[in-house]
Amino acid sequence: MNQNLTAIAKDNMVRISPLKLSLLANSIVNMKVSLAINQLKFSHKRVSKSVLKILNAAIANAENNKQLDIDKLFVKEAFVGKSLRMKRWRPRAKGRAGSIIKPFSRLTIIVEEREQIKKVKK
Repeated sequence: MNQNLTAIAKDNMVRISPLKLSLLANSIVNMKVSLAINQLKFSHKRVSKSVLKILNAAIANAENNKQLDIDKLFVKEAFVGKSLRMKRWRPRAKGRAGSIIKPFSRLTIIVEEREQIKKVKK
């Protein structure tokens, strides 16, 4: 991986489960940045606004810190990890308590400048 042609943006506290976030993050991998932005803008998922913010941050990092051309940027990787889990309690019958777990996720988006789309082997 050529460090001069890549830029990274991270968010460590996205308020959604990693499984739901990874579905959206994997849908924009190997896309041109403009197409990925359009897909996130018109997505019906709640977390797509947060992913769009992180993608815009990666584009800004590429433009301002690495002086890369925005028109040649592609989403190279988007990976998701677990973060903290908020634990809450809900009252239940007979004086018991039921647990509520509110998970957070980490999202890292890497954009790369390249001439054309690489074919992904399956």
